[in-house]
Amino acid sequence: MAGLEGMEQPRPRSGTAAAGWALPEAGRKTVPAQGRPVSAALELVADPVLDEVRLPSRPQSAGIARRLTGAVLLKQWSLSPQLAEHAVLLVSELVGNAVRHTGARCFGLRMLRRRGWIRIEVRDPSRGLPCLMPVQEMDTSGRGLFLVDKLSDRWGVDLLPRGKTTWFEMRVTDR
Repeated sequence: MAGLEGMEQPRPRSGTAAAGWALPEAGRKTVPAQGRPVSAALELVADPVLDEVRLPSRPQSAGIARRLTGAVLLKQWSLSPQLAEHAVLLVSELVGNAVRHTGARCFGLRMLRRRGWIRIEVRDPSRGLPCLMPVQEMDTSGRGLFLVDKLSDRWGVDLLPRGKTTWFEMRVTDR
């Protein structure tokens, strides 16, 4: 699927050292952002707008990714609460897939904004492609990509030399 034309998407190799919960400038251990105000998530982990944030591949990371997404969309970008709610849900689904299905030790989260659009990416080291499955009303799992497909304007997967980036894009009204 096509991405945003003309948007630079550098993939820094260093990433943010969120996997060890260390602040890069201080080099000391901190506690995860759970239970802290939304803006504290950006202070503790890093800003996914500036650089890819690397998180450990475990279920608790979904909550951190949700808080980071909410903080960026609501506080930094001043987007609507409904758009933020949808994006937070979709991030949770992509992170859940990365944690459950890749066997990776960590994954990356990145957020990009361009006039009229936001793009959120989850990168993992697996080259296994996600599959959009038909969903039935009583299904208790397998709805993640269905939700991504329904709530985003575009989504896709970019294969990388080592892994893939699963992304979604949503239209926004610039104020």
